[in-house]
Amino acid sequence: MAKTSLSIDRAKADAAAAVLGTSTLTATIDAALTEIVNMDRRRRLVERIKRDGGIGPSDAERRRLRRP
Repeated sequence: MAKTSLSIDRAKADAAAAVLGTSTLTATIDAALTEIVNMDRRRRLVERIKRDGGIGPSDAERRRLRRP
């Protein structure tokens, strides 16, 4: 992990720590970055679900599965 120098708004960092349940600035920043990455993954998943017509088998797959 790289060390770097940053100017941080402590009020925002403290508010984020309270939401994230972290106790150090490093843990807060790490957890916040993880949340951003996960948020993007969820957004892309929702877009894919909308684009592909939902979750589960397609109409064609349902018809095939219902055949005796």
